[in-house]
Amino acid sequence: MKLDSMYQEVILDHYKHPHGRGLRDGDAEVHHVNPTCGDEITLRVKLDGAVIGDVSYEGQGCSISQASASVLNELLVGKGLPEARKIQETFLELMQSKGRIEPDEAMEEILEDAVAFAGVSKYPARVKCALLSWMAWKDATAQALSQEETA
Repeated sequence: MKLDSMYQEVILDHYKHPHGRGLRDGDAEVHHVNPTCGDEITLRVKLDGAVIGDVSYEGQGCSISQASASVLNELLVGKGLPEARKIQETFLELMQSKGRIEPDEAMEEILEDAVAFAGVSKYPARVKCALLSWMAWKDATAQALSQEETA
């Protein structure tokens, strides 16, 4: 199927040419590990008010986990928190669909390159790889917001 092949190319391109790789200054940092396969990520979030100023990361693991972190950076930096959360929730919904959701035009518009991970949702062990950076981003953002409230 041509679509699957195109999606694989998107994932490989993000793996070979990552966006946001290399830790930079941030407001919060988290380290997440996928105990199933050993993938790891250290992720930092920088907020500019209610906007994602930067997401940087260092990690090791399979092409899916590393490409997913790159896509996350590309999609979320520069977005307001409500829009970034909507993107994260839509990606989570796709990943938890077990292959039952066929991305439509509306989902493709929200997820852009992240729609390439649709096929991953059919493989439960790989879903954790794809979600690793997204869960780290969610935690780091919550941490940054709680630090902001106490400051």
